Amino acid sequence: MKRPVFYGAGFPYRSFKELPGKLIVLEGTDGVGRSTQIAMLRQWLEEEGYAVSDTGLNRSPLTSPGLEAAKLGHTLSPLTMSLFYATDFADRLENLIIPALKAGFVVLSDRYFYSIIARDVVRGADPEWARKIYGFALKPDIILYLKADIATLISRIVHGRGFNYWEAGMDIRCADNLFDSFAAYQSRLMEQFEQLSKEYGFITVDANRHANDVFIDLRQQIRAVIE
Repeated sequence: MKRPVFYGAGFPYRSFKELPGKLIVLEGTDGVGRSTQIAMLRQWLEEEGYAVSDTGLNRSPLTSPGLEAAKLGHTLSPLTMSLFYATDFADRLENLIIPALKAGFVVLSDRYFYSIIARDVVRGADPEWARKIYGFALKPDIILYLKADIATLISRIVHGRGFNYWEAGMDIRCADNLFDSFAAYQSRLMEQFEQLSKEYGFITVDANRHANDVFIDLRQQIRAVIE
């Protein structure tokens, strides 16, 4: 990335002439293995001599404490939560991602605003409205979509961290138990990701495989971008 390109107006009050770094986004549903791949990619890139920064949803120091408190209370409406996440994204983009790109870093983003759109639409948001919010978003150099089937996701969750209230979509009662609700909610997210993939040019990577095999594919795609 040299000349920054935004999906809309960008930040009207700031001008960015050149961003020599690279913005690499990993997208996918919950349990697909994004965090594992981010860690592996960071180690590989640093060994190759690149300066690396990583980020993800709900990591802004401005909004993270409030978001965590809101998720514990289950009192905010889907619209309010949507705007809360948009604020988190905007703060990280302006104060973390863009400065790192300006300094020449490779930025690895564990999800971007696409995941927020998918979640919002599943919760009843107007698809056009959800997309227009992110006109300030910077276009990544590459978007890698880790795609796995529901059976794979469930197996990983069951043998891993266990089911989570929000990852199972229990706030919108997709089912009356965590297991079935997770399957239903993640299926709905996948439908949204398929649409987003066509719109935003995702590169789909089969994430049903072993993490090392997925990493090899990701590394090949990223190498073409950074070199």
